[in-house]
Amino acid sequence: MAEQLTVEIRESTGKHVNRRLRKSGRIPAVLYGHGKENICLSVSVEQIDAAIRHSSHLVDLTGAVNESAFIRQMQWDTWGTNVLHVDFTRISAHEKVQVTLSVELRGEAPGVKEGGVVEHLIHRVEVECPAAAVPDKLEVNINHLRLDESVTVGQLELPEGAAVTGKPEDVVVHCVVPAELPAEEEIAAAAPGEPEVIGAKEEGGEAE
Repeated sequence: MAEQLTVEIRESTGKHVNRRLRKSGRIPAVLYGHGKENICLSVSVEQIDAAIRHSSHLVDLTGAVNESAFIRQMQWDTWGTNVLHVDFTRISAHEKVQVTLSVELRGEAPGVKEGGVVEHLIHRVEVECPAAAVPDKLEVNINHLRLDESVTVGQLELPEGAAVTGKPEDVVVHCVVPAELPAEEEIAAAAPGEPEVIGAKEEGGEAE
């Protein structure tokens, strides 16, 4: 289900106006696409924060406009904590979009009990998908993952009509034998010797 965002028309634009808007708890935004005019909007910080928490991409705009839209881009502040501006693009439910999704692991790999460790190599992938079918994230079940086995990009479970744009042979996660740590003797042998102390007394005589 698409996230619902209540928007208002933004009559004035500019840095100072947008700064006052943010102080009031709203974020400047713009809606564009499908050959229609661009509309300057504002949306509440709380609703945008909720959309981010839910990893929502497709949203239903209500209020000043009533359209389905895709969150195309968010502009963040320097610290990456506050959204400064949002770009919405008009979209139909069957239109395909490209979106970057997080990849999360679920379950416990039996290969760990066989002496292996699970290494998660790819955490985000780009997917082309019908707008109405964009998932919040991609989950990989590793309950079957034994020692020396892997899951590749091409093996990810995707919504119907979706495709990953990356290389299908790239490994997302695998279970491998952990790299051996060097023995204490090897560490000692590799360590540099004690530095020579300039001016120290030599055996059988004094330093010059």
